[in-house]
Amino acid sequence: MRAASLRGLPQLVDGLGGDSAALFARFGIDPAALSADDAVVAVRTVGLLLEVAAAELDRPDLGLLLAERQDTGILGPLAVAIENAGTLGEAMASASRFLFVHSPALSIALVPDPEEVRGVAALRYGATGPEPMPAQASDLGLGLLHRIIVLLHGGPYGLRSAHLTHPPLVPVTRYTDFFGADVRFSRDSGVLRLPAGLTEARIAGGDQVLRTLALDYLESRFAEPGQTVSGRVRGALARSLGSTAPRAGDVARLLRLHPRTLQRHLAAEGTTFERILDDVRRDTARRLITTTDLPFTQVTAMVGLRAQSALTRASKRWFDRTPTELRRAATGSPRTP
Repeated sequence: MRAASLRGLPQLVDGLGGDSAALFARFGIDPAALSADDAVVAVRTVGLLLEVAAAELDRPDLGLLLAERQDTGILGPLAVAIENAGTLGEAMASASRFLFVHSPALSIALVPDPEEVRGVAALRYGATGPEPMPAQASDLGLGLLHRIIVLLHGGPYGLRSAHLTHPPLVPVTRYTDFFGADVRFSRDSGVLRLPAGLTEARIAGGDQVLRTLALDYLESRFAEPGQTVSGRVRGALARSLGSTAPRAGDVARLLRLHPRTLQRHLAAEGTTFERILDDVRRDTARRLITTTDLPFTQVTAMVGLRAQSALTRASKRWFDRTPTELRRAATGSPRTP
């Protein structure tokens, strides 16, 4: 991951009475690399360094302390795209799409509310691999994500609760004071439960020109190698479905293509934007209908349709069954609350 993820840690360690130079030397990290945009460090090294520093300084809340000192600046060019988004939904979609630039070992995704509360969605943060994140890295990542949303929103955003994957490391009040909401521990995923309508909240002061330039830069410099245009369109739609309106022009800009060029590429690959969008909606609807107990009104919104009647018509076309019939047929399958 980018070494910038540790910005602020040397000053924090020294301020707590430690020796940051000696600590970083033990892990083979040059503190000057934290200021460089292209310096990287192994994910495991970052996790271990944070754990060792927390133990030696006797500050089990070190991850939260560092999160309080960081902002979007650690994300480099991705920060420009996020800060200049028109809405929080656009910012979340950009973060989900391009977080691999900061670290391919991390992911952010808007997912159904694990508590199944109507009108609530969840922003999930965690590792892309099978290994769980160390506790300090988890606190830092989810804590920073929370702070970035607060900064973009201009204040509290209605956080319902935060979920962490480990037991509390300090008194629970330290966590609730930090997040300003209920905090639940030892959960399967790191999650921020937020109002579903938050994705439509406007971000003040955004500059669409800067955002477009940032997205163009990210797409041209960091496009995932070997992926077809149709695959990139499918990935962009899957990440943003339900949070932003699925428009071909917006996806074309995200992929740094002219809309007509995008159409030509897709035609050469034997498909169209509308066909890919329909496929993504179908796959998402099947998963949500058959593996969760989400209300169909929420499923409708999460697949980017305007009315539940549209979901019913689409379900009949896709599966020759209504959503109710499809869910009933899948009753014997494993369920995800």
